[in-house]
Amino acid sequence: MDKAIDVKDLVTHYGEREILKKISFSIPRGKTTVILGGSGCGKSTLLKHLIGLLKPTRGNILINRKDIVSMNEDALNDIRKRMGILFQGAALLNSMTLMDNVALPLREHTELEDSTIQIMVRMKLDLVGLSGFEGFYPSQLSGGMKKRAGLARAMALDPEFLFFDEPSAGLDPVTAAGLDELILKLRNVFKMTIVVVTHELPSVFMIADYVIMLDLGEVIFSGTLDELRVSGNPRIKMFLDRRPEAETYSPEDYFRFIAGD
Repeated sequence: MDKAIDVKDLVTHYGEREILKKISFSIPRGKTTVILGGSGCGKSTLLKHLIGLLKPTRGNILINRKDIVSMNEDALNDIRKRMGILFQGAALLNSMTLMDNVALPLREHTELEDSTIQIMVRMKLDLVGLSGFEGFYPSQLSGGMKKRAGLARAMALDPEFLFFDEPSAGLDPVTAAGLDELILKLRNVFKMTIVVVTHELPSVFMIADYVIMLDLGEVIFSGTLDELRVSGNPRIKMFLDRRPEAETYSPEDYFRFIAGD
């Protein structure tokens, strides 16, 4: 496997609580990798590490064989310029039109003429199905359109890596499926390395080439989608079958729990 990202023995703490427990895995180049798991499993924390927003307690994250954990801020910013990120809430600036939102990375990180930037912005908006909306403000858009606009901004610098944080969150099933199709289109056309953090099973089965599954801060699976389907791990089967974990509280434990003890 041609490794675009290699994570080795990653450990993270929030205070004294261990969130990621010496996890290791690789992300293949030019594929869509889904980081899967239930709420609180550590997948959003892991994403923050991969894009350099959070430093781990210890461990290594190699992107194109360069360890971003030990990098200074200038070197890390050079790596980030090759990343596009779609945050869960799209993170558009409400005071700016879509034209200015998408143009922002180009104006910050290039010396292109404004006329060239406007052409590039229109191309990116057309790519995500928002041609003609250049003058609209985020407040005038639906949730799905905001996600697409955020994706156009993430694509502004033609990144090598594209990261998504819960892209289907807050979207109806039809809109979410449309966004999944757009992710597939980007992978097929641009051959980018795409990393998607989600717990939405329909999206996983539609877009994933490779899956990394977390549970309680540990990697319990790393492999292809077909390998995931036939896994005999009971935690994986419970998640894929959407079965709740068996209740293990005694009545006394339950009442102590709801009382806050």
